[in-house]
Amino acid sequence: MNRLKKRRHFVEQDNVDRWLVSYADYMTLLFALFVVLYAMAMVNEEPFETATESIGKIFQANEELPKNRGHGDDILEVNTSKTNKRLYGNGILDVAGPELVDGEIILSNISDSEVGTNLTSLEKELHTALYDLIESGYAQLQIDGDWLEIELNSGMLFPSGSSSATKNATTILEVIYDVIGSSSNFIRVRGYTDNQPINTEFITSNWELSVFRATAILRVLENLSLDPARMAIEGYGEYYPKEDNRTSAGRAQNRRVVIAISKYGLEKLNLLATPTISVKDVEAIKQISDANDVQDDIRIIRLDNGGIRITTREDDNKSTQNNDN
Repeated sequence: MNRLKKRRHFVEQDNVDRWLVSYADYMTLLFALFVVLYAMAMVNEEPFETATESIGKIFQANEELPKNRGHGDDILEVNTSKTNKRLYGNGILDVAGPELVDGEIILSNISDSEVGTNLTSLEKELHTALYDLIESGYAQLQIDGDWLEIELNSGMLFPSGSSSATKNATTILEVIYDVIGSSSNFIRVRGYTDNQPINTEFITSNWELSVFRATAILRVLENLSLDPARMAIEGYGEYYPKEDNRTSAGRAQNRRVVIAISKYGLEKLNLLATPTISVKDVEAIKQISDANDVQDDIRIIRLDNGGIRITTREDDNKSTQNNDN
């Protein structure tokens, strides 16, 4: 027992100073680190400038025959001390202006002289003219970028599943024409539908229904003497819904026609003369309108002061006429 105690005590005393080895290694590494940092800080400027100048000569392009020439042509110029050309600052293009890519040459590079009537002023006039429709939720107005959008519910304009415009549509479009008819802004008539499939004798898809309805609105505006050179049609079918098509209320909101008015317009020199319609054409249009007449739940009556009245009562039309007389 005494031998074991003595031997154990002897081992403990032999390992007392081993920490000095680790400490010495740590101090050596720390010293080496500071030496490297000091060497990196003390850079000889003359060899550094010589190396920089040599690299610049290799990439120098304004000399006819560089000494260190590669296998190809000169490399692009660099901003060395021998380069006199300024390679930064001004842009590449002299003139940068807005461009419209719409397949029409007349719409490209539009200048300020080709900007139509201010959209804000048109919105105010249309809001006053369509006040009852907007308050009733059958129409909406909004400015979206370069477009003023007049959104009309298809329930007022067309019978269900049909593309024949009703008398209500003509009445509403007459009010809109009174505001936008004298301007020169471009107009896009956009048709939208819900996702319910349709397959009739004349219409086999929602694509066709949206296009036919947009075309019908365009035709009415054209008959009201709106310049046809300002207008175009767009059919979106069921693929740009405004609300959820899983509900009947959402589908009703998705069945709509949008008259989009652009901030740009035709040049005054390119405006066409106002087309005229003969008495014979007017009678033919009236006969077609009477043949397509459908008893609508919603009646829209145009008043003498330029406004419109929405009603579902048949006798309101007669009383209005009596008041006017």
